[in-house]
Amino acid sequence: MTPELSKRWIIADPIPVEVDTALAMFSPLMRQMLFNRGYSDAASALRYLDGRVDRADSFMLKDMDAAVDRLLWAVEHGERVAVYGDYDVDGVSATALMVDVLRALGGQVEAYIPNRFDEGYGLNNDALDVLAAQGVQVALTVDCGIRSMREAEYAKTLGIDLIISDHHQPREGLPEAYAVICPKQDGDEYPEKNLAGVGLAYKIAQALLQRRPVEGATAADWLDLVALGTIADIVPLVGENRMLVKAGLAQMRLGRRQGLISLVQAAGLHLAGLNAGDISFGLAPRLNASGRLESALASYELLTTRDLMTAGLLSQKLDDQNRERQKLTQEMQTEAELQIQGAAYEHMLFAFAPGFNPGVVGLVAAKLTESYYRPAIVGTLGADFTRASCRSVQEFHITRALDECAELMEHHGGHALAAGFTIRTERLDELVLRLSAIAQRELADLDLRPALRADMEIPLRELRPEFIADLEQLQPTGAGNPEAAFVSRGLKVVRAKQVGLDGKHLKLAVTDGRITYDAIAFRQGHWWEKMPERIDILYQFEKNVYNGRESLQLNVRDLKPTGTGD
Repeated sequence: MTPELSKRWIIADPIPVEVDTALAMFSPLMRQMLFNRGYSDAASALRYLDGRVDRADSFMLKDMDAAVDRLLWAVEHGERVAVYGDYDVDGVSATALMVDVLRALGGQVEAYIPNRFDEGYGLNNDALDVLAAQGVQVALTVDCGIRSMREAEYAKTLGIDLIISDHHQPREGLPEAYAVICPKQDGDEYPEKNLAGVGLAYKIAQALLQRRPVEGATAADWLDLVALGTIADIVPLVGENRMLVKAGLAQMRLGRRQGLISLVQAAGLHLAGLNAGDISFGLAPRLNASGRLESALASYELLTTRDLMTAGLLSQKLDDQNRERQKLTQEMQTEAELQIQGAAYEHMLFAFAPGFNPGVVGLVAAKLTESYYRPAIVGTLGADFTRASCRSVQEFHITRALDECAELMEHHGGHALAAGFTIRTERLDELVLRLSAIAQRELADLDLRPALRADMEIPLRELRPEFIADLEQLQPTGAGNPEAAFVSRGLKVVRAKQVGLDGKHLKLAVTDGRITYDAIAFRQGHWWEKMPERIDILYQFEKNVYNGRESLQLNVRDLKPTGTGD
C-alpha cells in the first residue's frame, strides 16, 4: 500500500444574491466566508464574529443538582475529595480547574491522574483502593468514567461517592454512580452537546460558584484552562465552545498563569499573539509529552504552580520530552509502515509490536491515517494484553465499529474519529478480522480520498494584504470552524527548495505575472524534484513572523499541476 497523495478540492458555491444583500455591511470577502459557515443574516453573523451565544444554565445538565449538593456537603464537612482526571491535555486542564475551584471553596481536595503505562485510561479499581486508603469519600471524574460500569460498582463497596463528569459517548446504560454529568446521555437537556472534558468541568465550576459564591472569584477566572483543553481535544469550535475559547485565549494573553507563560517561552511563541494554532501545534504537544513518556503529573504541576523557577524547570522538561516523543514517533511510524506494506486488509490499517510505546501509538495511528486516508489501529502487543489507539476518517465512526465487537475487549471507548481499547492478546486476531469486515462493509463503495474545502477561487493578483483583518475575525478556528482557504490557478513557480528535517517541507515563491507571494508547503517536499511549470494551489493566507519580522505568506495545503481536475 502506498500513501494516497491525491486530494479532492471542494470549492464553495458563490454566495446567493439575496444573502449577499443581507450581509452588505461586511466586505465581499467576509460575506462569502460567512455564507460558507452558515450565516445568512447580519444579526447571526455578528453574534458569530463576536463569539456570543445564549448562555445556558449549568443546572440544565442532568444530575448537576445532585453533584453540586454532594460536593458542597463534602466541602462544608471537611470530607476528602479526589478529582480523578485523564492524562491528556483536556483531562489535565480539567483536573487543574476542578482542584483549584474546590480549594477556593475551602475543600480538602487532591488530584489523581492515572499513569498511562501502569493503569491505562480511565477509572481503575487499584486507583480506587488507593483513594479509599487515603480517606477519600467523594471522587469526581473529569474527562473519563462514562463507561466505567464495574469501577462504579466497586467504588460503592469502598464507600466512595462517585460523581462522573465525562463528555465521551456513553454506551447503552450508565454507571451506577452518585451522579453522572454528560451532555450526551439520554434525557440531558443541555443545548451544547460537544463540550470538551474541561468545558464540562467549567460548567460544574459555574454551578458550584452560583450556589456558593466566593468573594473575588468567578468561574471565568479559569477560562484560560478551558481554552487550552478545548482546543487540544479538537472538539468543534462552534457555539459555546467557540465563545469559551475566544474568551479563554484573551485571558491567556494577559499572562496570569505562570506555567503557561513559561511554556509559551519554551515553545518559542509570543504570548501577546497566542492563537488556537499555537496551542494545537505548540503547547498541547508539550503538555501531552509528559503523559506519553512518563507521567502527566508534570503537566498538572506546571498548570497549577505559581513559582517562577518551578514553572521554568517544568517547561524545559516538557520541551525536552516533546523532542524525545517526536523522535520516537518517527521510529515507530517507520516500523508501522513496514507492517502495512502488502497487508491483506485494504480498508483499515493495523500495526502491533511489543516494543511500541503505548504513549505514542495514537500519534502513529494519526500519521498513518493522514498519509493513507484509512482508519488505522496501532497497539502495544503484550504477552497477556494489547493496548491500542485508533484514528479514523470522516466516513468511518471508529467507536461504533468497536461497539460491534465489544464482547471481545476488556475496555474501549472514544469519539467518531479517535478511540482506544484494551484486549486480551489471544483475541486480537479475531478483532482484526471483524473490524476489517466492518470497514469493508462501510467503505468499499466510497471514494476514499481526503477532501480539502476552499472558501473561494481567487486570482492571485486580487489577494490583498487588507484581507488579513477579515481572516482574523474568524478566529479562533479549528474543528467545525475552519481557517479560510482559497484556490489560485496557473501560477508559475519562481523558486523552490526543500526545507526541514530530511527535506520534508517545501518553501517556494509563486507568481501570476503581476504579483509574487512567498509560500510554505508542509510535508510536500517531494514536489521539489518534479515541480510542474505551472501549478494550482489550495492555501491559507497568513502572517508569518520570523526573527521579529512580519510578512505575508501562502500556507499551501495542496498543489497540483495546472489543468489537473479538482
